[in-house]
Amino acid sequence: MSSSDKDISTNMLYENVKSTLEAARSKAYSSINFYMVKAYWEIGKIIYVAQDGNERAEYGKELISELSKKLTIDYGRGFDKSNLSRMRKFYSLINNVDALRQELSWTHYRFIIKLSDERKRAFYIDECIKSNWSTRQLERQINSFYYERLLSTQEENRNEVRNEINELEPSKGINDMVKDPYILEFLDLKENKKFLERDLEQGLIDNLQEFLLELGKGFSFVGRQRRITADGEHFYVDLVFYNYLLKCFVLIDLKLGKLTHQDLGQMDFYVRYYEKKIKGGDDNPTIGIILCSEKNETIVKYSILEESKQIFASKYMLYMPTEEELKREINKDREILEVEEIMHENEE
Repeated sequence: MSSSDKDISTNMLYENVKSTLEAARSKAYSSINFYMVKAYWEIGKIIYVAQDGNERAEYGKELISELSKKLTIDYGRGFDKSNLSRMRKFYSLINNVDALRQELSWTHYRFIIKLSDERKRAFYIDECIKSNWSTRQLERQINSFYYERLLSTQEENRNEVRNEINELEPSKGINDMVKDPYILEFLDLKENKKFLERDLEQGLIDNLQEFLLELGKGFSFVGRQRRITADGEHFYVDLVFYNYLLKCFVLIDLKLGKLTHQDLGQMDFYVRYYEKKIKGGDDNPTIGIILCSEKNETIVKYSILEESKQIFASKYMLYMPTEEELKREINKDREILEVEEIMHENEE
């Protein structure tokens, strides 16, 4: 057998093994996902029946509150009051277990049950399955009034609208599915941070963490990819420090690409969350730092709430690295990491 024939044979073997693994993983995810959705539906039914269908009654409110406390201790944050209320609503809107669709995740259903119109819910369920929409696609379509747009569009132009919508984003892959926080929480598994970071981001965050700790200006490491859960949504802060000289939290988010208004708004949200939920009564205001690293330009922005700007200018900058220092560090690290990657590729 020639070398080229061996290569073809090996590639065919690899593709067969790969397709077997992908099919098995997809089926395993689908099965786990459906059992989770069904379990949440059953929990919703138990709560609904226990409340005699009256959630607003005083007993009904107390029941969810007490149940949430106990479940959170044993099973984690996925069973807070708002999520238990969603499960109850899930059952009340779809009260036939046979109507549950195996193709849809709990996150799909969370968006769908926000819709008050039964016809609209049925429409989005069918579209999700037919077009294999990810949860992000579903959310975008609901927010862009896709249902209403189709109703108001002439029949001959409807396929055009559908094609435009479905080309916006690729369907969800199995690697995205298996890092779903709801799935991991349901199975009582730890989040695999490797799924959440790309190689370059990982390297830059590694070096940035080391740089700040070596500054000798009071930085104490708290954690990486620290999860924030708000209104059932999960967000991750790349790096969290506590500065014991300033007595405040320092949050850092790294982006590869251009700085957007969404990035600024997201960091503002992180800072406000730490202000309300995390910091102690005698802590100083939280600081956020956004680092956007591009090939030819790095942008550094401090995010400070308006009411905290005076203390930031008068005190914080004695201990915080300047924007220029952070730019130099990120640019230097990026250059080194990219050279190392090229050398690694050449060795292979």
